[in-house]
Amino acid sequence: MPHLNFTQPPFDVLSAAERQSIKKNTQVRYLAKDETLPADDLQYFYVVLKGHVEQLLDGDFVASYLGSNHTEHLNSNDWFDSRRSPKSLIEDRVQEDRLQEGKKIDSQTTSYQFRAVEDTLLLQVNGATIDKISAQNYLVRQLLSESLPERLKALQLRRSGQHLDATSSDDPQEVQQIMLQPVIDITLLPIHIVDADNSLYQAARTMTEAGLKHVLVRPTGHLQDINSSDRNLGILTDNDICRAVSDQQNPATTPCQHYASFNLRTIDSDDEIGDALLTMTRYRIHRLPVIATDGKVIGVLGQSDMLAHIGHHSQLISIQIDQATDLPSLATAVELIGRYIRAQHQNGIKMGNVSRMVQTLNAQVFTKLWQLIVPDEVIENTCVIVMGSEGRGEQIMRTDQDNALIIRDGYDHPKLVQFADTFNQHLANLGYPLCDGNIMMTNPMWRQPLKPFKAQISVWFKNTDPMHSIYLSAIFDGEYVCGDESLLIQVREHLKTAHRQSDLMFVRQFARAALQFGDINQWWQKLVPLLGGKPSAYTIDLKKAGIFPLVHGIRTLALENDLFTDPSSKGRLKALVQAQALTQERADTLLEALEFFMAQRLSVALLTDNKYAKEVDPTTLSALERDLLKECLAVVKSFKAQLSRHYQLEIG
Repeated sequence: MPHLNFTQPPFDVLSAAERQSIKKNTQVRYLAKDETLPADDLQYFYVVLKGHVEQLLDGDFVASYLGSNHTEHLNSNDWFDSRRSPKSLIEDRVQEDRLQEGKKIDSQTTSYQFRAVEDTLLLQVNGATIDKISAQNYLVRQLLSESLPERLKALQLRRSGQHLDATSSDDPQEVQQIMLQPVIDITLLPIHIVDADNSLYQAARTMTEAGLKHVLVRPTGHLQDINSSDRNLGILTDNDICRAVSDQQNPATTPCQHYASFNLRTIDSDDEIGDALLTMTRYRIHRLPVIATDGKVIGVLGQSDMLAHIGHHSQLISIQIDQATDLPSLATAVELIGRYIRAQHQNGIKMGNVSRMVQTLNAQVFTKLWQLIVPDEVIENTCVIVMGSEGRGEQIMRTDQDNALIIRDGYDHPKLVQFADTFNQHLANLGYPLCDGNIMMTNPMWRQPLKPFKAQISVWFKNTDPMHSIYLSAIFDGEYVCGDESLLIQVREHLKTAHRQSDLMFVRQFARAALQFGDINQWWQKLVPLLGGKPSAYTIDLKKAGIFPLVHGIRTLALENDLFTDPSSKGRLKALVQAQALTQERADTLLEALEFFMAQRLSVALLTDNKYAKEVDPTTLSALERDLLKECLAVVKSFKAQLSRHYQLEIG
């Protein structure tokens, strides 16, 4: 007889006694095709072993539940609690649809109906047993909660592996643990030593053969002194050799000691990583010879290797960015941001927290790059901003760059065009692709003095061109990076003024974009006929189905209420609650759904190693992820229905 799989949720968090209790109160239930669960059976918790069950409310489709024969996960069986009453967000969605269609709602409808789409095999678990276990096991209670935020929290715990011991890991504690590790836990660079009287040419040849950017230098008389320590060694880097060449020295005859650095900072092999990080930061050095207890050097600790070892911690990436002196060193920091994203996602860290930290780190990268390119006077008289998902703090993967340069009225520099082009090209070289829509400071439209910039915004509010709404969406999402922030503040003030002076119908037209992609929930109804086809036939575009409608709908409500200070969706939702345009519960649900879609998109991108990936095949998801995807799509549809009613628009 088929039995419960205790390796999949929600049963993989049960104790031995709880498993035994479940076993005693479970039986197999067969539903023939088109058969509906009778009312007497709506007191159980069900697991779909094989087949397909549709959930209906007064004949309207609500959701589908699949057995493992319809998913790529062999043991990924959907579950449902037949006792759940139709007072959830899903029921709200259905009722909104029926209100729009002019249907009368039957207030006597108190339960869902469950119909087998094909011959289906179910495991039927006593509801009272589930309730008893939920009462004493909060992990089960969280997984089966009717609250979307609670179930999303359960997913985050599972991704981090913390559900196994029900304990949460404190990130600062994790940093501390790594800082206490000995430096020899990090892979050290090999030792290559030249004599102080060797030529720079000989040293350069040694570097090239070893694939290093440095060699250690043995001082004259070092070998003759039996008491000498390797702490007295010097170092010669490729930069030192470049300095000698720029001084017009002959590398073949110039001895290393003329350009090497002595009196080096070193670190002992039993010192902690935290000590090494502190030394490098304090003295702004990138390499530390590691000395064993016998006084001999055993390797060289490179800063990039150390940061790679601890690089998923944002504080340390920030140090790397701050110390960058050229494009290659900045590229190392950017690579660490990518590692940070992957590590945080794998640890189940809440996606909103990750995205906002990534925004902060990216802003540091952009600031450092701008500082490396332009003189101080340009920084003082301009303001660099980022827009789109980067401006909102919601761009996890580096998919494109949206930026602009606001210039102080009356200021000019003959190389501004060159600076802007260099900035965008260097960002592209660092892995931030150029924007296909040319929303970058290389475009004169996005590189203007303040007064013309404001005049251009006023023109966009007239909405005489389809692109005007796109441009306004970009500037609405503008966030400060570096320079004179007052320039951006003045742009935001003008946005408010220009909006108030615009046509009363502008916001209504602006809202249309959030409704343009139609009803993604049709996928669930069409799933079965497609199961024999290719997976691409029933993938879901996470951006079109989830992210964009939520982001643009929230953006539109913020515009309507003159909320321009915080461009992030989280900040806008908070402001909308304060303005009483949304309830706190509604705002929390919208944010949770948005962050779920962002996390799923990141999962797809990491799995496929394609940062542009945005489509997910629901049959490849776990039962828990699939359940949450259905509910988050229901949140989107409910929100679109709300926007449709509010702005009197039809959903596309």
